[in-house]
Amino acid sequence: MKTDDFDYNLPEELIAQTPLENRSSSRLLVVNREKYDFTDHHFSDIINYLNPGNALVLNETKVLPARIFGTKTETGGTVELLLLKDLGDDTWECLARPQKRLHPGTKITFDIENFTAEIVSIHEEGITHVKFSYSGIFLESIEKLGTMPLPPYIHEQLDNQSRYQTVYAKNLGSAAAPTAGLHFTEELLEKIKQKGIKIVKITLHVGLGTFRPVQVSDIKNHQMHTETYEMSEEAAKTLNQVKKSGGRIFAVGTTSVRTLETIANLSSEQKNQELFHACHGETSIFIYPGYKFLAVDSIITNFHLPKSTLLMLVSAFADQTNCSLVGRDLILNAYYHAIKERYRFFSFGDAMLII
Repeated sequence: MKTDDFDYNLPEELIAQTPLENRSSSRLLVVNREKYDFTDHHFSDIINYLNPGNALVLNETKVLPARIFGTKTETGGTVELLLLKDLGDDTWECLARPQKRLHPGTKITFDIENFTAEIVSIHEEGITHVKFSYSGIFLESIEKLGTMPLPPYIHEQLDNQSRYQTVYAKNLGSAAAPTAGLHFTEELLEKIKQKGIKIVKITLHVGLGTFRPVQVSDIKNHQMHTETYEMSEEAAKTLNQVKKSGGRIFAVGTTSVRTLETIANLSSEQKNQELFHACHGETSIFIYPGYKFLAVDSIITNFHLPKSTLLMLVSAFADQTNCSLVGRDLILNAYYHAIKERYRFFSFGDAMLII
């Protein structure tokens, strides 16, 4: 299966640059896998597809304002760091610019007293390991120094930083927002809860590797970056009850899908009686056509970049026949429809429900 099989052309003006004033006023394209069709709606209509006894699974990760700027002590040159992953011992995996002008031992100072960094090692694809020295609480310093790590296709300034957070964001640690969740308001979630839908919260801290286009020609040769996830005992218990009673699990975003499927696969490998269990760990799960889903019954998601692993994931889910590119064809036809109807794409764009 080739990476080019997941390519499409998108007019640049359809890439949403700013969020809508009302989160839930975005559009919603509903894709029906069984009928092999799609229909146009508004996101607030999502409640009509949720029934009592279903579960709506939210990723309550919170985006770290992870883009920070410092100064090289040797030359006074500016260094940009984008924090991706806590490696322990005050060392972080970062994207660094300009990486070619950095080397192990390079020291960096910042606009906070007693907050410095040193380059530990240089790796491929811009990845750099950086060790920080500081007084006080590290994340509090980052929140003072940092700005939101908006994707490179967003060129407008974000006036309100909270608009790149879900209204239920809680656990600080993501390098990017789980954007499908940006459409939910507290009012809409309350209506969903009042209808008898179980709202379940899990955590997966999103890494930027998730959003990068696949560079290899054969997708099976692509290596996913690892991401940290967690599921509580309460969440596992609720989801197991929903499955046993015949309810459906609606995963909000591909981050929730990856978490749920990772845990379900672990349970299957360990021959557990229950599909879900309390756990935390790291996942590098790569879902593409041919994958058999164990946990998820419906996906709420945004429109994804060409040749991305996320487009491959939703194509896999859209295929109920496990027949190679059938699901890909349905998803791309839906995308072409969305382009024709002038939907807004990517992080601040409109949404899709796959049922």
